[in-house]
Amino acid sequence: MRKPFIAGNWKLHCTRAEGVALVRGIVDRIGSRPTVDVGVAPPFTAIAAVSEAAAGTSIMVGAQNCHFEAKGAWTGEVSVAMLRDVGATFVIVGHSERRHVFGETDDMVRRKLEAVLGGGLHPVLCIGEKLPEREASRTLEVVRGQLDSAFAGLGGEQALRTTIAYEPVWAIGTGRTASPAQAEEVHAFVRSWLGERFGDVAPRVRIQYGGSVTADNARELLGQPDVDGALVGGASLKVDSFAAIVAAAAEGR
Repeated sequence: MRKPFIAGNWKLHCTRAEGVALVRGIVDRIGSRPTVDVGVAPPFTAIAAVSEAAAGTSIMVGAQNCHFEAKGAWTGEVSVAMLRDVGATFVIVGHSERRHVFGETDDMVRRKLEAVLGGGLHPVLCIGEKLPEREASRTLEVVRGQLDSAFAGLGGEQALRTTIAYEPVWAIGTGRTASPAQAEEVHAFVRSWLGERFGDVAPRVRIQYGGSVTADNARELLGQPDVDGALVGGASLKVDSFAAIVAAAAEGR
């Protein structure tokens, strides 16, 4: 049985002090839930402080992005080694905002995935379609293309170390959520793709859902057979709502 992974993406929120207060509130509220992995991804500037505050707890701390090179003339970028140095244990790569707002290509996402794996951290690889692509019935085509590109040249061992997060772009920050059936359809397709590419590794890879996940819809989404957790945006900034999502994941296990 795959252990659910609930990760909070704090995006452009939280100073160091705010991040420390938030993670301490989460720790106090959820305690230790051995049936669920829980992580938070603060902005770069707060990772060290949040990691220190979460030390000795079950909360993992990650980063929202990274660069694919280890060092060099890359003004404004942060490497995997730098993230590891400040306490990050996982890294989100290919988030839709990075792809569609900041122009990251599939090739850049692939290189970031390789960098995170090569640096010994756990990648959360985001995939998903835009609204016109869904309306044109191209969702599975788009997802397959993103998977083909991201895992080009990689093997089953690397796939097993990766969490895949399906996040329909049209549902991120919009209040719109894919129905449980829509989410499960794509998750099942991703699982099938993993089976085609990597064989018996497929049943062990975790696939999160991301896209306006809330305390109200989490239980039904997380109850789907191939939904193994959630990548949570706005609801991860409030202790009560985030704790409720974690509780919903725990109830399913």
